[in-house]
Order: sequence, then C-alpha cells, then structure tokens
Amino acid sequence: MNIPELFGIDVFNDKEMKKRLSKEIYESLYNTIEQHKELDIKIANEVAAAMKEWAIEHGATHYTHWFQPLTGLTAEKHDSFLSPQQDGTVIMDFSGKELIKGESDASSFPSGGVRATFEARGYTAWDPTSYAFIKDDSLCIPTVFCSYTGEMLDKKTPLLKSIELVGNESLRLVRLFGDTEAKRVIPTIGAEQEYFLVDKKLYDKRKDLIFTGRTLFGAPAPKGQELEDHYFGVLKPRVKAYMKELDEELWRLGVYAKTEHNEVAPAQHELAPVYCTANIATDHNQIIMEMMKKVALRHDMVCLLHEKPFNGVNGSGKHNNWSLGTDTGVNLFKPGKKPYENKQFLMFLAAVLRAVDEHQDLLRYSVASPGNDHRLGGNEAPPAIVSVYLGGEIEAIVNCIIEGVEYDGVKVSKMHTGVNVLPDFKMDSADRNRTSPFAFTGNKFEFRMLGSSMSVSTANVILNTITADVIREFADRLENCADFDTEVNAILKETFTAHSRIIFSGNNYSEDWVEEAKRRGLLNLRSTVDVLPYFASDKNIEFFERNKIFTGKELHARSEIAYENYVKTVNIEANTMLDMAKRDILPAVIKYSGKLADTLVAKQKLGVDIENDAAKQSFDAVNALCNSLNSATKELEKDMSACPDSSDIVKLAVYFNERIIPDMQAVRDSADRLETIVDSADWPFPVYSDLMFNI
Repeated sequence: MNIPELFGIDVFNDKEMKKRLSKEIYESLYNTIEQHKELDIKIANEVAAAMKEWAIEHGATHYTHWFQPLTGLTAEKHDSFLSPQQDGTVIMDFSGKELIKGESDASSFPSGGVRATFEARGYTAWDPTSYAFIKDDSLCIPTVFCSYTGEMLDKKTPLLKSIELVGNESLRLVRLFGDTEAKRVIPTIGAEQEYFLVDKKLYDKRKDLIFTGRTLFGAPAPKGQELEDHYFGVLKPRVKAYMKELDEELWRLGVYAKTEHNEVAPAQHELAPVYCTANIATDHNQIIMEMMKKVALRHDMVCLLHEKPFNGVNGSGKHNNWSLGTDTGVNLFKPGKKPYENKQFLMFLAAVLRAVDEHQDLLRYSVASPGNDHRLGGNEAPPAIVSVYLGGEIEAIVNCIIEGVEYDGVKVSKMHTGVNVLPDFKMDSADRNRTSPFAFTGNKFEFRMLGSSMSVSTANVILNTITADVIREFADRLENCADFDTEVNAILKETFTAHSRIIFSGNNYSEDWVEEAKRRGLLNLRSTVDVLPYFASDKNIEFFERNKIFTGKELHARSEIAYENYVKTVNIEANTMLDMAKRDILPAVIKYSGKLADTLVAKQKLGVDIENDAAKQSFDAVNALCNSLNSATKELEKDMSACPDSSDIVKLAVYFNERIIPDMQAVRDSADRLETIVDSADWPFPVYSDLMFNI
C-alpha cells in the first residue's frame, strides 16, 4: 500500500483544485477564503463544474450538503447529479447555485424554540474553507446550517466566527511584538478519540447498549483494569485488522490518523490524529467517529462512543489539544529556550489563564452532557472543577513575575538510564499531570474534559472566544500605551496575580483539592443540571453578543436544547431500564428462584436439614434481592409517572437529576448483586466478562 498515493484520494483538496481550476479561478477562490470575502457566482460555477467532474470520475452519483446540526452528529440530504433533458435523456449537472446553497427541513432538527414545527425552511451554505469529499458514492460538501430567519442551527457557524475572531485579535498582538510577515493567526486542534469495541452478537443481546450506548446493568468482571496490563498492550489480531482498515478509510478521506493503541480499560482503545486547523479538525473528528462505527460493523464488532459504557472501569474522553499559530509557522504557545524572556509567549499565556479563570462556567458547559456526568469527577478523568496545570518551569516563571523577582532559569537535565549502550537524552523541564482538566503540555493546551461522543466544536468555540476577548483588551492597552515594555510587564504582573488561583499542579482527584478549590472560589459544577443555568446568563449573553458569536436568542435556544437533551436521554435510559428489569431480569430471577425452591422441596422429601443448606441460603439471598429489585423498579416506575409537566423543561431536568437518577441507581444495585449469584445460564443477557474480554 502506497500511503502517500492513498492519502486524500477521496478529497477535493488544494492539489485537485490547482489541477482542475484555471489559475484565475483558483487564485480568486483562494483570496476569497483568505480574505473572508463574499463568493462570486462565477467562481462558484467553475468550482462546481470541476468538483462534479472529479466526483463522477471517483464513482459519485449524488451530492449532499454535509452539515452539523445541534444533535452533535452530522446530517446529509442526497441529490443526484441527474438533470432531465427535453429529448428524454439526462445529463449529469451541478451548478454553482447548488454548490453554495441548499435547503433542508429546519423544523425536524433541534432549534430550542427558534423555529416552530410548522416553520420548516432552513438553509445550508457551502464552507469553502473545508474540503469536499466522497463518501458512500456521494460528494459531501461541508456546509453551515441556519434557519429561514438567519439564526444559527449548527455547530460549524459559531466555530467559524470564533476562528476568525481569535485570529484577528491575535494578529493584532503579534504585530505589536514586531511580526510583520504573518497574515493570519489560526487555532489548531488535535482531538484524541477514545472508544470501546464489543462483539456484535453480544451487543445485539443488550437492549441497554442498543438504545442508550451504555450498560444500565452490569456487575464488575473478576478482572478489570487493576493489573494495568491492557494499556499500550499488544493489539489483538481482530482489533489490529479493524485499526488497519480504519486507518485506510480515514487516509482516503484526508484525515491525519496517526497514533493507535490500547487504552486503560479492557476493550478500550484510542486513535489520535495529527494537528490541523480547528475547522478541518472538527470536520475530521466527526468523520472519525462515523468511520469508527461503520468499519467496526464490517468486522462483526460495534464501536461504543459513550463516555461510560461500563461501570467500574475507565470511561472514554476526547482530549482536545488546542494551540494558536501564524500562517508562517510560528506556534504562539511555544515557550522557546528561554521562556522567561519570551514576552510574546507570556502574553498569550496570560490571556489564556485569565480567560479560563473568568469563564470557568463556559468551559464546564462546553463538556456537559448526561454521558459525561458519569465520567467527570471519577478517578479516571478530570474533576468537574476547572483548573490549569502549567508545569514546573512555567509556573516558576509566573510566580517570579507575580513576586517581582528575577527568574534564574532551570537547568535542563539529562536522563541517564544506567545502561551504557542506551543513549542519554534531555529531560523535559516539567512532568505531565494527567489529572488536570486544562494542562499546558509544551506548546499547546490539552483540554481533557471533553466526552468521547461529543463534537469538539463547542469547546473550541468557547476557547477561541474567551481567549480572543482577553487578547483584544491586551492589544487595546498596548496600542495606546506610552512605553510598550513597561505596559507588557504591567499586564503580565496584573494578570498572573489576579488569576493565579486557577493554577494547580497537584492531584486533581484528591478530596483536599475539592476543599482547596472551594477556598479559592472556583466553581464545582458536578452535573449537567448544575451547569446549564450559567450558559444563557446575563453575563454570558453580554459576552457573546459583544464578540458577535451568539445572540441572546441563540444562547437561550441552545440552553433549551441542552435541557431537552438531558431529559430525553435520561428518560430513554429509565424506560430501557424498566423494560429490562420487568421483562428480562425479574422473570429470569423468578425462574431461577423456582428452580432453587424445587431443589429445596426435593431435599426436604429426602429428609435433608435445609436450614443450613447452601440451596436454602441461595434461595433466601435471591428471594430478598428479587423483592428489593421489584420494589426499586416499582419506585422508579411510580416516579416516572409523576414527572412534572414537560412544558417546564428546567423543572423537569432537575426532577430527573434529583429523583430519577437515584431511582435508577437503586434498581441497578439490586440487579447487579443478583447477577453475581444467579446461575450464569439463567441470566438473560451477556455480562461484563463476555463483553469486555470476547474480542
């Protein structure tokens, strides 16, 4: 396999555009993208014609405007290139108008009340900054999605706005530090994707996996992750074959799939791409998740992207590695050999620290979901408290600036292995902290709180916008100051002093940190329901409107959608749990209990003293837990029937969080205990031992 020849073969990329477009049209399109100008229809017609010919050569028969609605997934409506002619024949046609604009039914996507059910019209519009690609014999054209009245109904539009915003404000700051060559500053992302693989035949026997993506029942397997032998372990042949095909599919689509390995939990794995621009990286991550699921089915497996598919072992996250760089290749978060002298780096660092501290609520909102509630706060993922880890050297520099003393540098040590044949190598100036939710890792920040099933868009909209807002203030001050160096030093000292509370280098899992964070005044928003009231607050409406990312109406709509998603998700889980408990577990346990009772009757007839008999003890234990499960099931069913009026979605979400979720835990507790004592032949569905160790 020739990977360079395979890579991007199904993408209408820059190479194809240069080859198929006239020089004039190519340069006009390039300038349109670079300068964010309105697209001329003449250019669109030329691009559409070339794109169509390329797509047909690659076997495409249809085209679709590929967009990212507020479901968090992708959406597509397919139209053929077919165009009828008067003589009864057809031609394959695709116009510039069809390229740049499409229409979709906006009433059937989440809108948070922006659109009424009878108001159906919505528009998709071509995003020329992200390459078109071929998938399933269709030309997929990345687009934005908005309502007839202009409100954003997708995750791409605010991302594009935030990319432009942080780029423009960062360029101002770069110019002030003497860079006259850079024309653009671009946020980049590397999204590490964790996932589980389970056997398809076993998956099909679990209603909870089918309907909710996670196991609502399941006692721990005899072996979990405690031996730490799965992490980076040898790939099983079936998994390796899956990863090989997944790589090839992703490479064809221009996705920079780079690293793959076993993760901590049994049956858990990870894929990491090479960094690229935020917009394309977001599109790529959506493609990655889709292809993971599609390729798994070809190998008789199912890919689980839920944040917590199995209780008692690590769940899956998505580490969002975020940075800012110029179009000339300068990474603005790279400290250099002498970071204490690199004032430009320190200014960008200060901007991020202040942004994270002032907008903890928004960052926490960006990773809030019912699935991620099961993961955040456990000793497997960052806590719900937002803090920043800088590493020893950078934190020491920050402290020196706060205290107004000179930094004397850090001596870079060499790693001596003690084995002569092995080479010595330079050590990094700081260790890593895997418990930190927002960690500086050398030339980027790793935002570790995202859940595995999430679009990375929302988190990066927040990161770009909050950073841009601070950078704007810094640039305003520096452009109007009397002495540049003095003002830089003043900004650094003020910012680091005011926002040092957000810096924490210790164990984020410890209870001591929870208390310390409370003393510092940091937010601890443990569940999605705790987070959601913050998003559309007056403060945040003013913030987003000032930065022209969201209107107040759009914020309230997205908040409404988040509440609805929470309620609908928990509702589906509770109904699935009731179905499994009533129709699968209780009948199986009652049947098993009957077998034990028959055994006891038979023993009594033989004159056996059954009071101390193992069968009697098993019968008593099963009977007690069966009654407990039945009672818990009835309590859950009663509370589900007593739900508040759905017209008050906030009240309903609080009810589900405070009443239904504890009810569900009670049902699970009894069922999981029963699983450990009921004969495995009588248990109604595959257990953790089967699911996690059967690939």
